[in-house]
Amino acid sequence: PARVLWCAPTGTPLPAALPAPGTDTAAWQAWQWAEVQSGVALVGQATTGLLVPQMLNHESVGGVNFKKGCYPGQEVVARSQFRGTLKRRAYLVHADAPLQSGQEVFHSSDPEQPCGLVAAAAPCPTGGFDAIVSMQTSAETTPGQLSALSPTGPVLTRQPLPYALLED
Repeated sequence: PARVLWCAPTGTPLPAALPAPGTDTAAWQAWQWAEVQSGVALVGQATTGLLVPQMLNHESVGGVNFKKGCYPGQEVVARSQFRGTLKRRAYLVHADAPLQSGQEVFHSSDPEQPCGLVAAAAPCPTGGFDAIVSMQTSAETTPGQLSALSPTGPVLTRQPLPYALLED
């Protein structure tokens, strides 16, 4: 879906085509859904300190470059990139029940412990919720069912990503 981000100094009047902030709930939900559909989740309050860029596929969309610059957490991120295969990736899912960032994800093959978490979620225009989940790659390749919140929680159905994943 097409989106526009308009940035201007505080106090600058909005263009006539844009609704005032907080006045168009449908537009805000459409924006959030488009963000989820992009397959690129940002770390928010519910996921702070829980994810590294590769767990959100940021290297696959040009969101991180391992060949330039220094940044906080670089050692952990670089170790994940250069010393082994990635054990967690981001995937798109759909559920009939509400989802929100920070909720745990479970796989039926190992219901005792979560295999991931919801990184971003939004109401789907056709019903239910779509989300980006960061989960163990083994949960993606093992037959079984994904669910949110608990092993018996809302069922998660995998959706295709809008981009290709870089090889490990």
